Amino acid sequence: MRREWSIAKRLFFAHALFIVVLTVFVGTAFFVDARDRGYDETSDRMLAVATAIADSPLVLAASESADPSATLQPYALDLTQDAGLDFITIMAPDRTRWTHPTQTEIGKDYIGAIEPALSGTAFTEISTGTLGPSVRAVVPVTDAGGTVRALVAVGTTTSNITIALNARLPSVLGLALGLLASGSVVTWLLGRYLRRVTLGWGPERLAQLFVYYDSVLHSVREGLVLVDLHGDLVLYNDQAAQLLGIPPRPAAGSATPPPALAELSLPPSLGELLRSGRSAHDEIHVTGTRVLVVSQEPAVASASRSRATPMGFVATIRDHTDLQTLGSELQSMQTLSDALRAQTHEHSNRLHTIVSLMELGRTDQALDFATEDLELSQRLADEMVGSVDEPVISALIMGKSAQANELGITLTVTASGTLAESGLSIQDLVTVLGNLVDNALDAAAAGADPRRVSVTVSSTEQAVTIEVADSGAGVAPEVIDDVLRLGFSTKGTGVTGTGVTTPGRSVGGRGLGLALVRQAVTRLGGTLTIGRREGAVFTVVIPAVIRAYPAEVDHA
Repeated sequence: MRREWSIAKRLFFAHALFIVVLTVFVGTAFFVDARDRGYDETSDRMLAVATAIADSPLVLAASESADPSATLQPYALDLTQDAGLDFITIMAPDRTRWTHPTQTEIGKDYIGAIEPALSGTAFTEISTGTLGPSVRAVVPVTDAGGTVRALVAVGTTTSNITIALNARLPSVLGLALGLLASGSVVTWLLGRYLRRVTLGWGPERLAQLFVYYDSVLHSVREGLVLVDLHGDLVLYNDQAAQLLGIPPRPAAGSATPPPALAELSLPPSLGELLRSGRSAHDEIHVTGTRVLVVSQEPAVASASRSRATPMGFVATIRDHTDLQTLGSELQSMQTLSDALRAQTHEHSNRLHTIVSLMELGRTDQALDFATEDLELSQRLADEMVGSVDEPVISALIMGKSAQANELGITLTVTASGTLAESGLSIQDLVTVLGNLVDNALDAAAAGADPRRVSVTVSSTEQAVTIEVADSGAGVAPEVIDDVLRLGFSTKGTGVTGTGVTTPGRSVGGRGLGLALVRQAVTRLGGTLTIGRREGAVFTVVIPAVIRAYPAEVDHA
């Protein structure tokens, strides 16, 4: 299988190649510049020497003599040696040499251009003569009237210029090697950084993984939320958007950033969990319409999970609303079961009493006791069924009545109107009424005698009102805003409004009942208020659902 190059390795080699090309280019440019400057400097120097010789009175005087070479040859040779030149040629206007480093070349024609000098203009050129290629300057020698009497050519061979230029090569090579070394170090450091942040993966694999992960985010049935180290939302899937009630996530590659966590309408406990980045396992969080179970773990590289610094945090969100509804229904069934158990226990005691009376021969007393017990049980059932016309609610209240009887609490129920025509879901009514009565029984049981709980249910065409009052300690004013929050519990403390547990943690059932009541009431568009008389008073008002009935058809 072909091994794919990582982004870091590709960038390293690409950057190294760029540094090599840049070094060659810069070195070549520097060398060419140094060569051109060397030729320019040599040309200027040759022109300056030639001009100085042409201005010498000795040269003008010798040009008018019968044998110019006799005077000018020794002068030219000495000056050539002193100035470090290769040649000084003084010639007649017709190119005849009067001086030359080679004695045999005297009297012969000068090789090179002289036309600009004959017209009175000094110039420089690179030309090939008897000594080879050279940089030379040609300057006219004029008399007082401006007539050109002679020409002075001064030059040095290009081989000498090359030797001088080669002396600069170490500095050029040093600059190139320094550039190459520094660029290689920067490339290596950049490669290390990219190898770390990309986990050594290549771009093709990263693109493939992105497509896979994006598909997983779309298809997974649990909500997934990714948060960075600063507590900002990075990514979330469609299920998370639906569960949290936030806008759908932007499409892959979109320039639109995800919304900030502070901009989302999340429950305070859930927002705190996502921003904190702490680990969480199956924490319960209640939103306005849902019961969510949230787990959160740091996002680290799988190869070094034990010691790696997290890159962010991943939260999974599961919807337990339906499961919680089933749990409430199961709790109602448990209440009815407890009621039957209590009634069975009580019936067993009474049956033993009747049997004992009959064994003692007190038949009349046994018959009177059985008759009174039957009338009492029937009256209680008639009161419950007569006060609440909904069978499920009646069964719930009878179960709570038996439970209250075991706890030594007097439970009174008052009802008006008809729940059957309110249009509200029985499950919602069971959730609201059952949890409120459970909370009231706990508060009354922790209070002083006499222990009482009263339930008032009224139904009109506009709304259903449920009021549950207890004889407990009541709700402390400073915790009224918190008593409906998930995790706030008064159980086990003896005082309503105390015993706070950590919000959002796995609370084991404590602090969940009133939070579910608030959720159901909010979802149904109702209100929940907390007051105080003898103890706490919880009042729920839920708008009735208007049912559409089919119009009657007149067959007349």
